[in-house]
Amino acid sequence: MEALKDLRSEIDSLDRELIQLFAKRLELVSQVGKVKHQHGLPIYAPEREIAMLQARRLEAEKAGISADLIEDVLRRFMRESYANENQFGFKTINPDIHKIVIVGGYGKLGSLFARYLRASGYPISILDREDWTVAESILTNADVVIVSVPINLTLETIERLKPYLTENMLLADLTSVKREPLAKMLEIHSGAVLGLHPMFGPDIASMAKQVVVRCDGRFSERYEWLLEQIQIWGAKVYQTDATEHDHNMTYIQALRHFSTFANGLHLSKQPVNLANLLSLSSPIYRLELAMIGRLFAQDAELYADIIMDKPENLAVIETLKQTYEEALTFFENNDRQGFIDAFHKVHNWFGDYSEQFLKESRQLLQQANDLKQG
Repeated sequence: MEALKDLRSEIDSLDRELIQLFAKRLELVSQVGKVKHQHGLPIYAPEREIAMLQARRLEAEKAGISADLIEDVLRRFMRESYANENQFGFKTINPDIHKIVIVGGYGKLGSLFARYLRASGYPISILDREDWTVAESILTNADVVIVSVPINLTLETIERLKPYLTENMLLADLTSVKREPLAKMLEIHSGAVLGLHPMFGPDIASMAKQVVVRCDGRFSERYEWLLEQIQIWGAKVYQTDATEHDHNMTYIQALRHFSTFANGLHLSKQPVNLANLLSLSSPIYRLELAMIGRLFAQDAELYADIIMDKPENLAVIETLKQTYEEALTFFENNDRQGFIDAFHKVHNWFGDYSEQFLKESRQLLQQANDLKQG
């Protein structure tokens, strides 16, 4: 097998050359990050990314290489690049801001925003649960107050801020529900008010391509700088009405999290061995198990608050129960055609998204399979 050994040796040598090329590319990315910082450019430039990927795909095809392979490699590089660019900090959009107080700033999401705001040149103070006896000194002369506390404490926390707020301050929150917190902020504060909902967890490596929902409260001209700052970090700011936001979150968050919780609860009661299930799993089932397991690796109180946030959530979850019962009748009655007809109705409802999701999920499954060990 000497021939195989020689070929593997050549491959190893090429891999080492690739590592050197990767290092050179990341060094160039570092220089790009410095230039973006100097000129206040967003980390994520979608037009540049699309154009670059299209060009590299064409070049790969001309060289007889899979265009998908090259795109996979480059996308992984870009993800690494976005994370690396964070180390250079960001341009300060509003140098007139001299003090930002984050209420709950030692929490996971609060600390993430504190880190990004500090990296953007803003002085940050933290008001935590043990600090209310000195709240006045912490909040005095603040330009911005951002509330980042658990959902069940949000309204109470906003109310407690009332004596310390002055009209010139911007009051904002990062809660995953918006209607009641926004209404409460508008009630207790006469100055600028902004509701924000970061649509991601605190474990992200970069804000590039992430979504932050904005729900306007009052005096939007006073906080446009903050929204621009968030865009500099690479995030997309999506504007919506607070009531519409909460309605959509019933489906995006509450219903999905409940369904995942119920699946995990059900599975935990079954006579199965999780390790055996994983050993026998196809990539898609492994990915589904990962999504279920991921939920239970996080904060139970957070998900309880999200799911139980408002009566609409329970009403929609009740309809899920009814749909399960309806679907079960197909099998209780051996109604194969009824199942097929319902399947096609749902397919038509998804429309063109079906093919889009099929393509996206195929890429996810390939990546999940690559990570499988053993």
